[in-house]
Amino acid sequence: MDKTQKSLSREYIEAIILALIFALVIRSFVVQAFKIPSGSMVPTLLVGDQILVDKLVYKFREPKRGDIMVFKYPQDPSRDFIKRLVGLPGEKIEVRDRIVYINDMPLDDSMYAYHESGLEGYFPVVPRDNFNPVIIPEGKYFMMGDNRENSMDSRWWGFLDREAVVGRAFTIYWSRDIYRMLPLGMRWDRFGKLIH
Repeated sequence: MDKTQKSLSREYIEAIILALIFALVIRSFVVQAFKIPSGSMVPTLLVGDQILVDKLVYKFREPKRGDIMVFKYPQDPSRDFIKRLVGLPGEKIEVRDRIVYINDMPLDDSMYAYHESGLEGYFPVVPRDNFNPVIIPEGKYFMMGDNRENSMDSRWWGFLDREAVVGRAFTIYWSRDIYRMLPLGMRWDRFGKLIH
């Protein structure tokens, strides 16, 4: 190898190393990709959606009600969960006949909450459909899935610690129905969709 080839090889190696370091820094501190494995956030997020999560946003502001957050599952921190923030620190929260009450006022969650059926003929389950009133401690949040009858959330495992929050989901960058073969399974209308 002559000097020109050696310097060109070295430039490529340095560029690859820098790109890997840059990607690692972005993934660790700025934005991270996640795949939705379950239907607990239907209809907002579907199984097979791949999302981007902003890991910086909560360094500059506190989480707000309605934010969809990725966090470390309190009962197994090696697993990532995604749910919607429903209750904030200091608030009283209660669920009565599937209706969420914040400080004794019904929460208007009609834009995102999904129920499998109406109240007629359903059999209430505790704590899913009736959750006794509690005050959310400081530094904690009450999280719920949008698919209310099919979500393992704060009604089952308790409050979420602020320290367990990874970030806020903000967009779907890829989506595929995992039960259909490519290219039929592609959900083109979901690509680039903002998450609310």
